[in-house]
Amino acid sequence: MLRIDRATYDAIVAHAREDHPDEACGVVAGPEGSDRPERFIPMLNAARSPTFYEFDSGDLLRLYRDMDDRDEEPVVIYHSHTATEAHPSRTDISYASEPNAHYVLVSTRHHGEQTGLAGDDVEFRSFRIVDGEVSEEDVEVVDSYLFGHSPTTVVYD
Repeated sequence: MLRIDRATYDAIVAHAREDHPDEACGVVAGPEGSDRPERFIPMLNAARSPTFYEFDSGDLLRLYRDMDDRDEEPVVIYHSHTATEAHPSRTDISYASEPNAHYVLVSTRHHGEQTGLAGDDVEFRSFRIVDGEVSEEDVEVVDSYLFGHSPTTVVYD
């Protein structure tokens, strides 16, 4: 299960909406071994594409050096889909190289009367991708990581 605080959830959704119609991408880092996403790091989609995302290699190198200096790891790797459901594509699966990360997808596509933009509901789903195998996991959105949080579970079938 991915447990994520409301502010980070909202920041990921806002980034996906802001970059639409191009795919948005980024990382949420956390302390090594904690499985707790704490530091939101929006990245530039170097591909500038509505159907593909790519981290700039220089930005990615700087990010990993920075995380190493802070004893952090990528807890969440996220990107958006602008025209399809929030589910990993074959390309997404082939590029998944962090077996401990939660791969979050946000869809800003038109679905029915909903657009995924400007206040409409979005599909926000999380997956584990290990050796090409994809498994969806529940997402629990909490107000904070402190004791006494109020969880809201988001489950998409």
